[in-house]
Amino acid sequence: MTAAQIAARATSDELQRRLLETPIAAATERTLLVNEGRTMGREFPLPAQTRVFVVANQKGGVGKTTTTVNVAAGLALYGARILVIDLDPQGNASTALGIDHSEGTPGVYEAVIEGQPLGKLVQPCAEHPGIMVIPATIDLAGAEIELVSVVARESRLKNVLDAFLAESEAAGEKFDYVFIDCPPSLGLLTVNALTAAREVLVPIQSEYYALEGLSQLLRHIDMVKSHLNPALDVSTILLTMYDARTKLAGEVAAEVRGHFKDAVLRTAVPRSVRISEAPSHGQTVLAYDPASAGALSYLEASREIAMRNSN
Repeated sequence: MTAAQIAARATSDELQRRLLETPIAAATERTLLVNEGRTMGREFPLPAQTRVFVVANQKGGVGKTTTTVNVAAGLALYGARILVIDLDPQGNASTALGIDHSEGTPGVYEAVIEGQPLGKLVQPCAEHPGIMVIPATIDLAGAEIELVSVVARESRLKNVLDAFLAESEAAGEKFDYVFIDCPPSLGLLTVNALTAAREVLVPIQSEYYALEGLSQLLRHIDMVKSHLNPALDVSTILLTMYDARTKLAGEVAAEVRGHFKDAVLRTAVPRSVRISEAPSHGQTVLAYDPASAGALSYLEASREIAMRNSN
């Protein structure tokens, strides 16, 4: 009998027990979960109210987009309904989720600048049926300038997002999570994201320059919280590109955990070639190579996020 057949016959209690036995058993079970798309409701509770995350860090190359799409994919595997808003003009989140974002494709630009309802702009993700996407196109590159003269420019995204979430819930299609992928800057697009969100997820690279500029991001968040969005909370910190073989990575992790305490997820995402390769195939790493260390790490990070503030 194959491992998959054994797992298919197992009860949820048996799966729970085996997941706790050894790291190898945990990795095997989670690989089967990814491959087969099975769920364990008790491990991944759905929130009573929609949780809106902004994934932000003005430092480039820390894994914002990778974290956005893979955490969304991990949660979707367990039955959560996800909305991903690609707010980066490069459109990398759209690419990773296999969403068309060629020039002229209606997307977040039309929502933020023209006020079009998100219901007319959303696209389903074929690879992950639980995910819907508002794509970004190159048109978004000029949005920062165009927003300067717009009335209530900081709340443009919040207004259309709140309306869409209310309409979806009224229609019996409530979203459990929203993830907003930000550009690597602290401009008006990021301000719009911070104003629209309730939680901030900050990916931090496990390297020397990881904390450089982070204080600026936190000051920016505090400013938005003071003047535009009092409910905003830096709820989640994720260590990315972690190399357990180096002393430096351990030192950075210890410093981050010492400063941010319980906001830091226990899971750290390792450096992984498979994570880097996945977007070139228009896939998340969970779809591209579900048995890889990167896929299993993001699946575990998704579980941690789901277990926090889920009521």
